[in-house]
Amino acid sequence: MKRKVAIVGGGIVGLATAYRLLQRFPALRLLLLEKESGPGRHQTGHNSGVLHSGLYYKPGSSKARLAVQGIRSMVEFCAQHDVPFEQCGKIVVATEEEEVPRLRELLERGKANGLEGLQLLGPEGIREIEPHASGIAGIRVPQEGIVDFSAVANTLTTEIKKLGGEVLFSSEVLKLDDKNGWRIQTNRGDYEAEYLINCAGLHCDRVSRLAGNRDSTRIVPFRGEYFKLREDRQHLVRNLIYPVPDSKFPFLGVHFTRMIQGGVEAGPNAVLAFAREGYRMSDISIRDMIETLTYRGFWRFFLRYPRMCWEEFRRSMSKALFCRSLQRLVPDLQIQDLVQGGAGVRAQAVSPSGELVQDFCFVRQPTALHVLNAPSPAATAALAIANDVIDQLKDALSSV
Repeated sequence: MKRKVAIVGGGIVGLATAYRLLQRFPALRLLLLEKESGPGRHQTGHNSGVLHSGLYYKPGSSKARLAVQGIRSMVEFCAQHDVPFEQCGKIVVATEEEEVPRLRELLERGKANGLEGLQLLGPEGIREIEPHASGIAGIRVPQEGIVDFSAVANTLTTEIKKLGGEVLFSSEVLKLDDKNGWRIQTNRGDYEAEYLINCAGLHCDRVSRLAGNRDSTRIVPFRGEYFKLREDRQHLVRNLIYPVPDSKFPFLGVHFTRMIQGGVEAGPNAVLAFAREGYRMSDISIRDMIETLTYRGFWRFFLRYPRMCWEEFRRSMSKALFCRSLQRLVPDLQIQDLVQGGAGVRAQAVSPSGELVQDFCFVRQPTALHVLNAPSPAATAALAIANDVIDQLKDALSSV
C-alpha cells in the first residue's frame, strides 16, 4: 500500500513530525522508518536533557522562534503524558570582566526573543541561587529546565501508533527512487510514498543525497564528553550552571546540569568524532572519517579556529584541564569529584566555506523536505519544528 508520507528517522524531530501530522490530518497514511531497534537512540538519547528557552539565539532566527515556541509545547506535552520534567531554572555566569558585555547582550537577546522573568545578578545573587558558584555577574533564566528526552521519544512512538501511524524499527533506508512517487528500499523490504520527509539526524545529508538533493553542506560529527559528580559532591550544584558562550562557536562550553533521573553531569567539550555514531574515542568508521577528511569545509573550519580545536582536544585528553574549566564556575570542585560519564555526538552541518550552519536548515524538493541541520535546541523545539515542517507541506497535504 502506498503511503501518503514517509518519514526517515526516529529521533525526536522525526517522531514529533509524525505525531503532529497525524494530529492535523487524522486520515493520513504515514510510515516512519528508523534504522535502530528503538526510538531516539542517538542525539535524542545522548544529551543532558535540558529544556532550552531561547536565550542564546539570534532574534528573528528559526532557532530563536522555535525554541521559544518549542519549550511551551514540550512542557505541555510532558505534563499531558506524565513524562518527567522540571522547570528548575538556570544561571549563566560571567567569571571575567571581558565576558560581562557578552552577558548583557545575552540578556537583551533573551528579552527580544520573548523570555520572561530574566534577572541580571551580581555575585551575591548568584550565590543565593547556586551557593557554590562563583562569578562577577550572571543571568537567571527561570523558564529553563530538565526532562527525560528518551521518555518523550517513547511516548511519541506510542501516540503515533494510537493515531494510526506505522513505525518500523531496524529498517535502514538503502536507496530512494522518485518515479511517480517515492520507492524506498530498506534492509527489510521496499515501501512506497507520495511524499518524503528526511529527519535522519546524523545521516540526514546522506539520505538527502540518496533522494537526489545536491545541497553542498555536510554533517561533521562532534563528540561531547561528560563527567558526572560523585554522589557525595552533587550538593555543589542545585540545578543548571552555564558559562557565557563564545558567539564564534555554536557550542555552549562546559557546564553543570542536574538530571531529571538524578545526579549531576559536567560537560560537554566538543571534539571531532571519528564516527558519526562515535560515542567513544575508540569508535572509528573509515567511511565517516574519509567523508570528513576529504570535505573542504571541514579543513576551512579547522584552519579558521585552530586554537579552539586544539584546546578542545587537549581538554578531551586531560581530566585535569577539564576540571580546571569547570572550576571557573564552581571553584570548590576537585578533580576527584569527577567520575566518567557518557557522551553524545552532535550532527553539525558545515558549509563548504567552513562556516558552521547556525540556524535550523530545511531544504525542499518537489515531493520531499529535508531537515539538514537540527542540533540543540532541536530536542526542546521538536514539536515546534514539526509544526514548521507541516506549514511548509500544507499544500501537498491539502487533499488528505
